[in-house]
Amino acid sequence: MSEVILERPHEHIAVIRLNRPEARNALSLPVRQTLATHFTDLGNDDITRCIILTGGEKIFAAGADLRDMVERTAVEMFARRSEKLWRPIAECPKPVIAAVNGYALGGGCELAMHCDIIVAGEGANFGQPEVKVGIMPGAGGTQRLVRAIGKFRAMKILMTGDLVPARDALAMGLASEVVADTEVFDRALAIAKTIAALPPLAIMQIKETVLAGEDSSLEAGLMLERKAFQLLFATNDQKEGMRAFLEKRKPEFEGK
Repeated sequence: MSEVILERPHEHIAVIRLNRPEARNALSLPVRQTLATHFTDLGNDDITRCIILTGGEKIFAAGADLRDMVERTAVEMFARRSEKLWRPIAECPKPVIAAVNGYALGGGCELAMHCDIIVAGEGANFGQPEVKVGIMPGAGGTQRLVRAIGKFRAMKILMTGDLVPARDALAMGLASEVVADTEVFDRALAIAKTIAALPPLAIMQIKETVLAGEDSSLEAGLMLERKAFQLLFATNDQKEGMRAFLEKRKPEFEGK
């Protein structure tokens, strides 16, 4: 069976499931290549409106595959150009929901932070323990974590390698919701269905504006927001949504 499984539980929803339980869903090079392919394809797919990324009921992803890395040289690591494999996830125009059970550590935590919404189980743990094996995060951990939870909390996690339980992650802004472990995927699917029923062009503009504005000045971010807002008045979905509201009926959004 494939180490990364693509499922379609709903017409407009895709589920990408890591499937290496014997390796705690370690992010080997083939796994990352397959993830990049799926996110590229789904990002270009007009049918898909929301993506769920999960590792299953026991573990999300416990980081990189150390067996593959232990004897690598700096030149070999550079030659991998692994940033090219992360980019399709970071730049995916569709909303991505991480459904996190168990450990999301190292590259697994970074993978979750590439997503837009994180639904975590009560027993989930997040962390960047790379420092404990002599290295540091290399897929955005030092940057996305600071942006998510602030410098001082991030520094403690990065420099100690300590784990962050789900409830603490929620309190510091590293998770969107925490639910019972058995309810994680169902909750992620419920959110995905809500998003998939909304106008996809507006959803994509929201994501693009938030991510682009995150590293901009407030003035530049507001300008991006204003232009995106105005652009949506060229869509059929804007007309449908407002007319449906005034006519007191359910809108039918087509992404046009």
